[in-house]
Order: sequence, then C-alpha cells, then structure tokens
Amino acid sequence: MASEVVQVNGHIIDSLILPKVLDEIMDLDGTFEILEVTIGKRKTDTSAARLRIHAGSQRQLNHILKRIARLGAAPLYLKDVRLRQATKDGVFPHDFYSTTNLPTDVRFRGRWRAVSRIEMDCGVVIDPSTGAARCTPIANVRKGDWVVCGTEGIKLMPLQRARAPEVFQFMGSAVSSEKPKLQLIQRLAQEMRLIRRRGEKILVVAGPALIHTGSGPYLEKLIRGGYVHVLFAGNGLATHDIESALFGTSLGVQLERGEPVKDGHDHHMRAINAIRNAGGIRQAVRRGLLKRGVMHACVVRRVPYVLAGSVRDDGPLPDTLTDVLDAQEAMRRHIPGVGLALMIASTLHAIATGNMLPATVKTVCVDINPAVVTKLSDRGTFQGIGIVSDSESFLRELTRALRL
Repeated sequence: MASEVVQVNGHIIDSLILPKVLDEIMDLDGTFEILEVTIGKRKTDTSAARLRIHAGSQRQLNHILKRIARLGAAPLYLKDVRLRQATKDGVFPHDFYSTTNLPTDVRFRGRWRAVSRIEMDCGVVIDPSTGAARCTPIANVRKGDWVVCGTEGIKLMPLQRARAPEVFQFMGSAVSSEKPKLQLIQRLAQEMRLIRRRGEKILVVAGPALIHTGSGPYLEKLIRGGYVHVLFAGNGLATHDIESALFGTSLGVQLERGEPVKDGHDHHMRAINAIRNAGGIRQAVRRGLLKRGVMHACVVRRVPYVLAGSVRDDGPLPDTLTDVLDAQEAMRRHIPGVGLALMIASTLHAIATGNMLPATVKTVCVDINPAVVTKLSDRGTFQGIGIVSDSESFLRELTRALRL
C-alpha cells in the first residue's frame, strides 16, 4: 500500500475545500487519516489540515494526488518539479503536466515561482537560467524547452470565499430560467462599475445573434459608455453589424420592422465587399463609409477587437483572422488585466475564451439556451455564472442599470 502526507491551508472550512479534498480521496477509492487540523476562530483567520492518504498502489496514489492538487492539497515533503526537454516543436514530453486555470506555483531550485499567463489545457515551460515559469500552449512549445512533467513540485491555489461581501457571491452559479433577472443585472452593473474603478478591463464576447435580435445598439451604448475594453467575436457579428449600419438589415431582415426586404439576402455580401474595398473596418470608419454600429464604436472609442474566423465565414472581412492559432494568440494578448468577461449569445467563442481565462476572472454567460453555460462549466470554466435570457432584454436592462 502506498501513502503520502499532504497539507492544505487557507479558508478551507467555510470555502468547503477540506470536504472536497476528502470527497476526492474517497471517490478515487483511497483512504485518509486526519493527522492535524487547526481551525481559524474568526472569518479572517485561515485554517490548516494535515492528512495521510493511503492507496492500493503508487499509480492510484499519484492519481489521487493529482486530483486533490487542484484543491490546493500539496505533499508535506516538498520536491522540486521534474523537467524534461521537448524533443520536437509543438510536442510536449509524454508525461507533461496539463494545467488548470487556477493560480499555479512550481517549485524550482528550492523556490516557489508563479506560473505566468495561466490558462487551462496547456503545459508549463521553465527557463533554467532565470527560473521563470510560463504557461505554454502545446503549439508554442519548441524543441529544447524544459517542460514540467508529473505532479511533483506543483501548487495550485483554489478559489476561496471572499472575506468581504462581494456582488458575485450573491449571484450564485446555478443556471435557471426562473431566477430574478433584474436583480442579477443590477448586481452585475454594480460589479462592472467596481471593476472599472479598479482599473481592470471588461471583456465582451458576442455572437451574431446579438445583431439579429436588435441588440446591437445596446452593445454600442456599452462601448461608448466605457464599459467595454476588449471585444472578441467572429466574422458573423462584425458582418451583420456592418450590414445593419449600411442597409438597416441583418440577414436581410429589416431590423426596425422585423420584415425581410426584397433582395435583402445579399446585403451581408455587399457589406463585406464594401469593407474589403475600403481596406478594412478602421479604414471604412476613417473614410466615412461606416458611421454607426458596434464596430464603428470600437474604432471611435479605440476598443481593441479580435475577430476569429471559421470555415463557414463568407468573405471574410479583412479584419478577420483566418488562422486559428493566430486568432488564439491575438486573444491571449488582450487577456492580462481583464477582471470580468461578459459572454453574450455565443457558444463557440465563449468556450474558446473560457479556456484561456484564469479562474480569477469573473465570467458571466448570457444565453437563451441554458445548455451554453453548462457546456462552459463542463469544459472547466467553473467560475462562470449563467443568466438565461435573450440578448436584447439583457442588454436593454443592463444599459438602464448603468444609466447609459
């Protein structure tokens, strides 16, 4: 039988971290012995626990240790990380450590070092000359890079309940169409004000349905009001936003009346053609061709945007990044400093963005389909909060709550 002594520190009682550790051990057919527990007496005090874990084999024990490491439980007898060199570009060693989106430290040469730009489903590369550790997507690893392997010498910091009252802790994470949306939106508006006051960024991820449903003017208000600092979208949102600005339609439907117009089915292609002729969205704004809309507001307010393309795109617009790896890197460059991600009527872009966000970024997913936020959670974005609503109603109430 294999065993290991682990310790877990922090607000492990009121954040339910210790019970989750014990649940993981039992679910994986291990046993535990609580050697010592110190419980804080006040809400600001931390607690600590020391456990001995038993498993039927070393392999089973390693699996348990890997799982509970995500909850902040680390072996008492610390070891440095194990490193292997990558032998090919774009290929990790076979036993590489696969990251989570939680804040992560690695122990190298007897010191704990924070892993920069943490996101899930990547690896960790260490520069032996400086000791700097960076989160690295598999496509970016290069032959000769020193990659963290196994689970030794890795410490994760699980999210803990805030010590002071916080807007998000009252919103809850359960997805339900029966939640009182107005109260949730008012609390979200309060959080957006706080985030902007702290100098953090608000990222909006939006799908083309936002334009089809007539919600574009409300997103435009958010941008002009200074509540959007980065926009992630696809070719579709930008195309139909520009179509609405040039022709008053989206997918050929007159937005003011909700009626299809004659030959309106080709308006989106004429919009793409006009922007391609101008050389891009920014050039179209400078030339006076594009005078309103979400993309116009981004250019005027100098809000950076990343349009990531897909195989189904028409055109696409010149601003659309058609190489997915280029699009991922462009998105990653804008993530540092983001305090809130607001995902509206988008499934694929929301999941892609959620995969890149650290767990410390508050995430709100708004969709008429409750399965979207469930998918986000299933992929590891457990900090996401779901609001079941159509985008028009949600954005209309949000702009009112922000007094825009």
